Amino acid sequence: MSTVYLARDTFEGKDVALKVANPDNPDNAKRSSLIRKLFFNEAKAAGHLRHPNIVRVYDAGSEGDIRYIAMEYVAGGRTVHAHCQRQTLLPLEDVVEMMTKTATAFDYAHRKGVIHRDIKPKNLLLTENREVKIGDFGVAVFTEMDLAETQVQGQLGSPLYMSPEQLRGEQVTNQSDLFALGLVIYEMVAGQHPFWGNSVEVVSRKIAREPYVPLEEVRPDVPPMLARIVDRTLKKHPAGRYNLGLDLAGDLSLIYDHINIPEAHLSSPKQFESAKRLKFFSRFSDEEVWEVIDGTTWQEFEPGAQIVQPSASINSLYLVVNGDAAVFRDGLEVERFARGSCFGELGLIDRPERKGAVLALTPVTVMKIRSSHLDEVSSQTRTNLYQAYLKATAERLVRATDSIVEQSGHAHQRAGRRR
Repeated sequence: MSTVYLARDTFEGKDVALKVANPDNPDNAKRSSLIRKLFFNEAKAAGHLRHPNIVRVYDAGSEGDIRYIAMEYVAGGRTVHAHCQRQTLLPLEDVVEMMTKTATAFDYAHRKGVIHRDIKPKNLLLTENREVKIGDFGVAVFTEMDLAETQVQGQLGSPLYMSPEQLRGEQVTNQSDLFALGLVIYEMVAGQHPFWGNSVEVVSRKIAREPYVPLEEVRPDVPPMLARIVDRTLKKHPAGRYNLGLDLAGDLSLIYDHINIPEAHLSSPKQFESAKRLKFFSRFSDEEVWEVIDGTTWQEFEPGAQIVQPSASINSLYLVVNGDAAVFRDGLEVERFARGSCFGELGLIDRPERKGAVLALTPVTVMKIRSSHLDEVSSQTRTNLYQAYLKATAERLVRATDSIVEQSGHAHQRAGRRR
């Protein structure tokens, strides 16, 4: 389709990757027309996106018979494909971090109305610092942008990384991209493709109808939670998969927490007993408490440790099981959380960016409920969770209002004394 050159942007003073379309084939006008569409499809799709984990498009156009795209140059030319063989696998921590960022980037692209449709290891570039960059939006689909004239229909992409619905020629969605990303995660962890076959027909049949060898059987040292995440991304029907890239990223971040933050050494019965004593669960039946616990991570923090970093995107609800914590902003304590308090509840709705850090004041144990777990519990448990955190939010609002009124009253008293 094209040739890519290392070029120099003399105006900006930086290297760029210059993709130049190959000349049209006069003997195959139909194919030449398709290639032209794919070429400018990439320019319009990627050019619409501005994300640190997506290859940036700076410029695109034509001059005479020459069509070109000037893109961000990723030095080294390495891709994730180099780390999908057993002898070259990356540490699990690196894989989880890369795929968390990739899932977040796809969530951004999907919200912008762009579905990649051709996710595979060779389209995930790696910088010299092992930052991942999504490239090659040539067969992307636009769901919201008014670009009907550039839409390329049909079964396009790489068969080895197509979702079942994509192989059937059905409409692709963001969940099709997440299926392909699940395949990449499996390869980066196991060193083999879950649906490998020696022909397109064999691969297509396996993807559409056959089960794969579970990740934990191929690599027993993998955390069970990661195996469950991969299993959810590879469901045959989209309804069983993650709805959003951010939900997938949130679950992957829990794996990262498993690796980097000590877990509370509590058995499941102990967790249940601790949870039942919390006011938050007063309306829950025993079965509903167990449902919630099945999707939680319990973590321990020493005094002074950060539970949530400033500017972190919130995608989980936190319950303080033991100890005291507080929100600090610009060095000042803004709010305190005692045993039974919750925070991050707005993350179950909107994934806001936290402005302050949450620090442990004493040894603290927290229960972290991932937002995507709401899709997995029963409707009654989901309703109880929403009611519990809405009540907590209302109580916090009352406390904040009382504090403002009290501070205002003190200010009036000081002003009166001065008069």
